[in-house]
Amino acid sequence: MAQGQPTKVKKKKKSVLKRAAQGRQRAEVNRINRTRVRTMMRRFRTALTAGDPTAAGNLLHPTMSAIDQAITKGVLHENTGNRYKSRLTLAYNTVKAKAAK
Repeated sequence: MAQGQPTKVKKKKKSVLKRAAQGRQRAEVNRINRTRVRTMMRRFRTALTAGDPTAAGNLLHPTMSAIDQAITKGVLHENTGNRYKSRLTLAYNTVKAKAAK
């Protein structure tokens, strides 16, 4: 199903309508959480590409926290979140090392 497309409900039973509504609500919550993680990662990466280790250092902890929350809420798989955290930490360490030289 295409992203952003509402689920079609064919039956008019009360339980079917309720489950469809719950699915829409969960999709909205998942979308919010996914957007939060992506935004935090984008901000962190722009700080890294600017070469500013202090700004990146200030964004590191909130970004990791957002990824952990997404893992807890089931938006991201645990391995995916850990992979993101590992790559972001490695990138931060290289920027920090370049600034120290």
